[in-house]
Amino acid sequence: MKKLMGKGVAQFAVGACLMGLAFGASAQEAKIALGMSGWTGFAPLTLADKAGIFKKHGLDVDLKLIPQKDRHLALASNAIQCAATTIETHVAWNANGVPIVQIFQMDKSYGADGIAVRGNINSFADLKGKTIGVDAPGTAPYFGLAWMLNKNGMTLKDVKTATMSPQAAAQAFVAGQNDAAMTYEPFLSTVRANPSAGKILATTLDYPMVMDTVGCSPAWLKANPKLAQALTDSYFAALEMIKADPAKSYEIMGAAVKQTGEQFAKSAEFLRWQDKAANQKFFAGELTAFMKDATPILLESGVIRKTDLDLATTFDASFIK
Repeated sequence: MKKLMGKGVAQFAVGACLMGLAFGASAQEAKIALGMSGWTGFAPLTLADKAGIFKKHGLDVDLKLIPQKDRHLALASNAIQCAATTIETHVAWNANGVPIVQIFQMDKSYGADGIAVRGNINSFADLKGKTIGVDAPGTAPYFGLAWMLNKNGMTLKDVKTATMSPQAAAQAFVAGQNDAAMTYEPFLSTVRANPSAGKILATTLDYPMVMDTVGCSPAWLKANPKLAQALTDSYFAALEMIKADPAKSYEIMGAAVKQTGEQFAKSAEFLRWQDKAANQKFFAGELTAFMKDATPILLESGVIRKTDLDLATTFDASFIK
């Protein structure tokens, strides 16, 4: 057999081997690990995964469900390259030494985040000294509570907090625990469906401050701009699918959080996914303005300790052009 293998055959074999290595490297390069949660606003990423949109854009995306309080640790250890989270969280991570660059906006909350209270609580002033179930510092619910209290002349020092995940906070509230709960969809609907447990004092309709973006490690971004562009394009393609076939899209997205398509659609009514035009408008000025407003509240609540962060380094609008 060795005698039959001439120079040309040998060269072909080597070439085929090298080609195989090249394809292997290409496939490996196209992999992205992205940290997120079951938040309704992130669901287009799930749709892009389950409906083959990522694959169509040449990506192999591993969507990792990681609690928001731990997502920066996964980013710092390179367990993930990108993350979906709230804008002020991107500010906090950067300020605390975990650099991340926002590349596109996913959603704006329109009532999808809120605080549920017992029937005898009618104002934020009535919350003084009360116990509120809320996620850990560095998370969207924690910041949302700090923001709402701030806008009502109060701080987190005026209330007691019981650290719970958004889902656990809602479930505990409905079960009769705590005086209030700060949570978000789809878990806020647990409270909406049980009015006997209490009422919703305020949501992001009253305090529009929950907005989510996807960001990536600056080192990864510099090395993989085409993959970042494909990730961005996949998100916009998922929004197009939602428009074209909402029933199928809601069914796919709902299944990921154990909801029916109809249940998911109701949760989605409380937010707005942001298309390319909305992204372009947002990155042109609103993003920076919000980060400036958020910084002193992050400082006051102890989430960050410095305010000298150059906000211009926390986003890159080139992928939404």
